[in-house]
Amino acid sequence: MTEGSKDEKVRLNVVGITYSQVQSGAYALLLAEEGGYYRIPVVIGASEAQAIAVKLSNIVPPRPLAHDLMASMYHAFGISLDEVFIYRFHDGVFQSELHLSSDDRSVVLDSRTSDAVALALRTGAPIFTTRHILTTTGFKSKEKGLESADAVDSRHVVNLERYAVEELEKMLSKCVEREEYERAAEIKRVIDAKRADKQK
Repeated sequence: MTEGSKDEKVRLNVVGITYSQVQSGAYALLLAEEGGYYRIPVVIGASEAQAIAVKLSNIVPPRPLAHDLMASMYHAFGISLDEVFIYRFHDGVFQSELHLSSDDRSVVLDSRTSDAVALALRTGAPIFTTRHILTTTGFKSKEKGLESADAVDSRHVVNLERYAVEELEKMLSKCVEREEYERAAEIKRVIDAKRADKQK
């Protein structure tokens, strides 16, 4: 393929998650062209958004989530997630593949894009799409590149009420370390409310 052709592979980075402006009750996963101006919004469900937001926020739950478990299984069995490839956009849905390999074989598995991205974040695998998908489904940003995923504010995605006090305390510590005191105060209120409910 030639440079700049519609089939050219383009690497994407995760910018963050916002509420979807298109579908009520859903979220938009925002992916950015590496070193470029294009951004792709991918509509995903609330549970998938939470799985991605937890990783972006560096929150470690006391027990592994489904994507954490899958990443651990890959590691335990010597399987590498080489890349995630968003290869098609059809009827408003992005279709993705997981490119997996081990010592003796390579396989390509179909995957929901939200699951594929959640796994890529946990394994460090690169995310790609085609130039055609990027330009036909994306939009151009004024700024080139993107901010660090660690700096993304995903707090509106995470429902604090769903976390145990132990998890919330870890989140609180991280917020204090980062001097995110407004967020820390919000988490502290939820912790206090949960403890008060237990005492009733």
